[in-house]
This record gives sequence, C-alpha cells and structure tokens, in this order.
Amino acid sequence: MASRRPMSLVLAALGAVTLLAGGAAAADDPKTIRVGVTAGPHAEILDVVRKVGAERGVDIKPVEFTDYVIPNQALAAGETEANSFQHEPYLKNQIAKTGWKLVKVADTIASPMGFYSKTYKNFADLPDGARLAIQNDPTNGARSLHILAAAGYIKLRDPTNVTASVADIVDNPKRFKFVELDAAQIPRSLPDVDAASINNNYAVQAGLDPVKDTLIKEAANGPWVNVIAVRAADKDKPWVAKLVEVYQSEPVKQFVLTRFKGAYIPAW
Repeated sequence: MASRRPMSLVLAALGAVTLLAGGAAAADDPKTIRVGVTAGPHAEILDVVRKVGAERGVDIKPVEFTDYVIPNQALAAGETEANSFQHEPYLKNQIAKTGWKLVKVADTIASPMGFYSKTYKNFADLPDGARLAIQNDPTNGARSLHILAAAGYIKLRDPTNVTASVADIVDNPKRFKFVELDAAQIPRSLPDVDAASINNNYAVQAGLDPVKDTLIKEAANGPWVNVIAVRAADKDKPWVAKLVEVYQSEPVKQFVLTRFKGAYIPAW
C-alpha cells in the first residue's frame, strides 16, 4: 500500500523535520480532509465517501498509495489527515516499530482473506511439501497462518497471537513450505507456488474473486477489521467525527454491499 516511490524520499525528509518540530501539528478544521488509501477497493470506497461528503459539505480528498508502508508515514508526517487501508493489528504493529502517534477512530470494512491456487480446486488436494506463498509482514503473514490453523492444517504455539510467524508453527503434518513475499507481489507468484494467501485488495486487482475463488478463508468476525486512523492529536477534532459519519453512512454501506458482493463487508 505504500505510495509512489519518488514521494518516499520527500516524506522521509518531512518526517525528520516533523520530528525536530515535536510531531505533526494537529489540524483543528482543515478545509480539505486528505485521506490515504491503497489502490483498488479502498480507493473505490473512498471515492464514494468523497461524493457523499461533498453532498454534506465535507471536502474529502483521496490520496492513493500502492503499498502498505507509506500511508502511515504520510499521516505521521502531516501529509494526510487520515487514512483508511489497514486492519488494527497492522496499525498497532507499525506504531510499535516506529513510535508514530496514530490512533484508530472507527471501523470500516471487513475483508475475509483466503488462499488461492492455479493448480488445485480444493485445499485438501495440496500434496505433502506443497509450497505456500504468504505475506512477509508480521500481521498479514500471521493472518495467513491463522487461516491454516483454523482449517486444521497447522498448529500455532499461541492461537491468539495476531503476529504469529512461521517460527511459531508447532505442528505441520503436511510439511508445507512457506514462501514469504511482499503482499503486493503475491498475485504474480501464484503460478509458481501450489497455493497463495492474497489480501483481498490485491486479489481483486488481479482479477480474482475473494468469494468464489478462495479455497479456504478466514471468518469475517476476526480481529482484522479495517479502520480509519488519524494522528492522536487530532482524534477528538470535529472534522474527524464528520469524516467517520460520512464513511459510515447508508450510501457508502449500500455501495460496499452492491459493488463487492461479500468480498468486502461493512463493519459498522
């Protein structure tokens, strides 16, 4: 979900300036609420949020990124006012690693993730020693492992650990081999492995149907519901409440239900 690469150097410099200044300044009432999203479904949804906001006198501007790292960096540096692209465990992991003063202010959508295969129609048909591609970031990789654990294919040392890694597998009777890749690259690797766990936004971009094409998938009520995040200094500002109200409006809910047909589910 990170942004376009040329921008990363600029943001890094801005981040350093921000650090010297004691953190990004809180916006009391920005004329335009810039919201970071990743390309694909999150961007589509926010475009509807933008239109609903315009009807209600709230100016919302989507800022699109192409990976999972830069949206939080941009938010922490004051380049956006909010973002909507990540689940809460990922946000917490990023905060723990960076010290960014970011907080969740609302739930958005759930997007049950699953495994896909170009070779097999049923996950049970995967052979012993099958190669499985999973994400190389702690939270999404953990999601993939939890899908396998819930289906009975592996056992994890701590079934409640939302940052579990391959090292936490204590039982792997089919001797699966794990190939850890950047989440955005996994759809392209699908022909080269026996099965792959793919985040829904990347699956949709690759022409896969998260409802019909998954072999196994996670439950919709797990801990990985997506959220709106803002800087901690802004969380009680009136514009934040306006943004949440617009996002969690009936027109946006109906769009999600109609457009994505179960691949993404309103979580409010």
